[in-house]
Amino acid sequence: MAGIWVFAEGRDQTLELLGAGRDIADKLSAKVAAFAVGGELARDYIDGGADIVFQLPELAKDQPLESFVPVIADIARELSPDVFLIGASCRGKEIGARLATRLDTGLCSSCIGLKLDAKGKLMMDRLVYGGAGVQTVVCTGSPQMATVPPRTFEPAQPQPGRSGEIRELPSAPASPVQVIGRAPRQKGSVDITEAKIIVSVGRGFAKKEDIDLARQLAQVLGGEVGCSRPIAEELQWLPEEVYMGISGKKVKPDLYLGIGVSGQVQHITGIRDSKVIFAINRDENAPIFDAADYGIVGDLYSVVPMLIDELKAALKA
Repeated sequence: MAGIWVFAEGRDQTLELLGAGRDIADKLSAKVAAFAVGGELARDYIDGGADIVFQLPELAKDQPLESFVPVIADIARELSPDVFLIGASCRGKEIGARLATRLDTGLCSSCIGLKLDAKGKLMMDRLVYGGAGVQTVVCTGSPQMATVPPRTFEPAQPQPGRSGEIRELPSAPASPVQVIGRAPRQKGSVDITEAKIIVSVGRGFAKKEDIDLARQLAQVLGGEVGCSRPIAEELQWLPEEVYMGISGKKVKPDLYLGIGVSGQVQHITGIRDSKVIFAINRDENAPIFDAADYGIVGDLYSVVPMLIDELKAALKA
């Protein structure tokens, strides 16, 4: 069964990969296959565009997800997919590299764009030079493989009642690596990648206490507060899980409002897919204005309070 295969660590990203994979498959008149761990997700994936779901059994508590690599590699050798897309979570990137090695093929890491050339070959785009350039990669081996970061593509829209096949795969073999414990990472805020409105804090803020201005604005807008990398990693004014950029979170809010954010390319890489980018900065030459749809040149300590007052008045009207 040649076609487009997708594998991701969780349901949401599997549906995102199915959306991208289904588009490619329709152009190639090919089928789409997805991998599901456990018995609860196969129907969701078929509704989301999968023609076949490879059902992987639940892992034992001490088995890591990487234990499935030999099983997936075996079925790939048997059926020879044309394209294999892997969700680029930390674990997914490792699984993708291991599979590419076992299948003796290439792998485009952190792919942000997929398109077909005139011959039906997959052209894969990835960012280089800290987001300043885009590199187009063609995989000359088979299958053509890529790891894809979360939220790169829109998730597949469910079509209840689609027909599809479910194929049971064998259990993962015993692994020399064992999971001896799991503990959730303590987080100081909500998942910034899910926010529809983000108010972003930059180096234009003079001190940590002033971030309360951004919180007030976010509260009025019904949004969340995020930041640029220096605010989280260097100054440690906000948790690391809310900074956006090439090494941080990639977000797609309806509105991104950058306050005192200079807009270096590393930060723009994380916010470039926002539907609307609004910037406030006293430097009219700040790079953020090149990416912004709207902007105000002015001191944030004057502009933000006025903006809060105007929004409150508008909501009361």
